[in-house]
Amino acid sequence: MIEKRLLEETLALAVSYLEGLPERPAGARDSVEALRARLKVPLPDRGIDPETVVRELARDADGGLVASAGPRYFGFVTGGSLPAALAADWLASAWDQNAVLSIASPAAAVVEEAVSDWVLELLDLPRQSSVGFVTGCQMANFTCLAAARHEVLRQAGWNAEASGLFGAPPITVIAGEEAHATLFVAVRMLGLGADRVIRVPADGQGRMAPGGLERALKDVSGPAIVCLQAGNVNTGAFDPCEKLIPLAREKDAWVHVDGAFGLWARLVPELAAETAGIEAADSWATDAHKWLNVPYDSGIAILKNEAAHRASMVLAAPYYIAAPDEIRDPSQWVPESSRRARGFPLYAAIRSLGREGLAEMVRRHCRQARLMADLLREDPRIGIENEVVLNQVLVRFLPENVEGDVDAFNRKVTALVQQEGTCWAGGSAWKGRAAMRISVSGWPTTDEDIRVSAAAIRKVLARTPR
Repeated sequence: MIEKRLLEETLALAVSYLEGLPERPAGARDSVEALRARLKVPLPDRGIDPETVVRELARDADGGLVASAGPRYFGFVTGGSLPAALAADWLASAWDQNAVLSIASPAAAVVEEAVSDWVLELLDLPRQSSVGFVTGCQMANFTCLAAARHEVLRQAGWNAEASGLFGAPPITVIAGEEAHATLFVAVRMLGLGADRVIRVPADGQGRMAPGGLERALKDVSGPAIVCLQAGNVNTGAFDPCEKLIPLAREKDAWVHVDGAFGLWARLVPELAAETAGIEAADSWATDAHKWLNVPYDSGIAILKNEAAHRASMVLAAPYYIAAPDEIRDPSQWVPESSRRARGFPLYAAIRSLGREGLAEMVRRHCRQARLMADLLREDPRIGIENEVVLNQVLVRFLPENVEGDVDAFNRKVTALVQQEGTCWAGGSAWKGRAAMRISVSGWPTTDEDIRVSAAAIRKVLARTPR
């Protein structure tokens, strides 16, 4: 039996960490070498007292922890964990449910049903859509595109699940030149060939050009999948779905939207122009650990065509007896069988904030991104490379000697900002040039955190040798 004392000590360690987040350096403090020296210990022959194990793990890992749950972490569009979501995640671990079948955990299955309904309502997507809860947006894209592959080949008279792809009609896959890398990984894993994807030119903000899609579709006559993007990872820009989806429909193409974080913009009426037309797609992928601020392992795949979704994911095994149609078996909508009951943190997060609280969080982060951009622009050596339409700020540093290696200078300043520790922002590349990307998506971030971080970035720039 797990001892109460062990869990109480673990709680104390967690609370101490969380309470220290506001003052904690945003990045890791220790080198990989130092971490290896502490953590890569010999395999013990005999077990060690659990309290000692947990206490020493917390001590030895501390310097290698990144404060991604803190208020000044602006890397990788990473949200923190809302208090209710964190608490529910602990419960999910304690309950140790296998969300494979409804019979294995009726509570996990029903919670996923509830979250599915809420997500469709919050995002105002077709209410008949089916929803699968996966590890992240990588697997959400995979799940959606697996269903797309099934359906476009079914319409061509081919069963991909039974016959594979050998001899199948070729599928044309089209995406924007600024599509996220995970989309191409999903295409690769599905056997559709990443290098075969037709890439449509994008404008200066990364939005797919309608004329480019029209040209790409001109000679398409067989099965086709068009992949659009809601929220470019560098600029936050949206592909103009209202113009692009009708073009794809003329060729009977399946339309998928990668909305890892940008899909949540549909919570805010002021952003309606950016997300217009998205609801007309066939599938949507998003990641709740980003803007919904729940712990990791929280991707969401949404599909309008329930039959295609289920056919591409269906589980068949001698011990599996299909549940009645009115009962939802979680594993019938995802690539996994044994899986964490990841619906519990989502359930808690949505209930704790409600529609208004979720919309306020998205609205606040967009405003804070604009504030960050305005504060950085006050320095003449800082340029903002994007139109700040969402929560992304793309920063370009200009050395006084513009004839030097500007890209190397940008990489250097970014690294020094990370080392300074007030905030953490990631390096990126945009249109072939190095830049620093700031993603405002953590629930505890305040306007003061933005001001302190902008001042720290400017201070680092001022003392960086050019």
